[in-house]
Amino acid sequence: MSSVDKSGSKPFLSVQVIVLFQVLWAMLALLFFTLFGVTARGEDHPMWYSVGTLILESMAFLIAWILCFRNWRSPQIVSGRSVWFNIGLGMLFYFFGGLLFSYWELVLKRNPAVSPGDFFYILTYIFLLIGMVQAVFSRRLNLELWQKGVIAAIAVVGIAIALTAAGKPSQGTAWQWIEAPAYAQMAPATKPAQSPAAPLTASPVVAAEPTPEVPAFVESLEQLLQPLEGPVQLFYLICDVLLLVLATTLLLAFWGGRFSQSWRMIAIAALFLYIADMAFKFATRDPNYQSGGWLEVFWVFSGVFFGIGAALEYDLSVRSRRSSSRRRA
Repeated sequence: MSSVDKSGSKPFLSVQVIVLFQVLWAMLALLFFTLFGVTARGEDHPMWYSVGTLILESMAFLIAWILCFRNWRSPQIVSGRSVWFNIGLGMLFYFFGGLLFSYWELVLKRNPAVSPGDFFYILTYIFLLIGMVQAVFSRRLNLELWQKGVIAAIAVVGIAIALTAAGKPSQGTAWQWIEAPAYAQMAPATKPAQSPAAPLTASPVVAAEPTPEVPAFVESLEQLLQPLEGPVQLFYLICDVLLLVLATTLLLAFWGGRFSQSWRMIAIAALFLYIADMAFKFATRDPNYQSGGWLEVFWVFSGVFFGIGAALEYDLSVRSRRSSSRRRA
């Protein structure tokens, strides 16, 4: 097969360099989101901040796809090339989904219930779940009774959170207080009564921000996708619960052993993806919410840890095959 890398040459970048870069990328994202991601209630994020969050998130998943693609091309991967092929496709589709979502929001200034980016996000969940299921069932699971109980309890908690997220928001939810800074949570000051003797002055005319002209196909596409809002949101909630259960199963199934470290990173990445999804779901219950809140940094963490897991798996597989070849020699 021509697409398979049969060379046993040393990789261009060592696993230590890759992991260090990924960690630094996550720290940069954390600083960026926490320093600039909190704004006053009703105030929009500046364009440079939105572009910065797009770069941080997109590059994390693009690098993860490259590392997963390297695992798929290598015949030395112990866990199976098809596993990394599916996980890598999930990373690639998430990258494209983020670009489309940002184009709709930042360039077209549109915020539809369902955008074309959701099509790629749906593919992300499908292939990511397939890859994680392959990883779980590729080894014989001998879970003890308490481990099965933990998985069942996590599933119940995940379903309860999903049902809460799907419900209608109440007035002044706690999530709005988390997202808003202290000065934005304060009640607005009472407007002072104007003195009758005060002269009337003309207020300066403030030019409204021009809105870009929306192409006709954009509005037609949004109208076509509007009826899919309910099924799409239900699909996301179901996939998030499955993601949480599979991540817990991976943590328990790959807790020990030589190759457990890489799959622990994958499980943590899936947990970060679940946290980011639930944070976004609760935050968007507020009609005034604008994407780019500081809790969305968990999406960047997810892409970073998927990349770290892929890099560790490649390094462990290559070193394992080399040591086996030396023993046979």
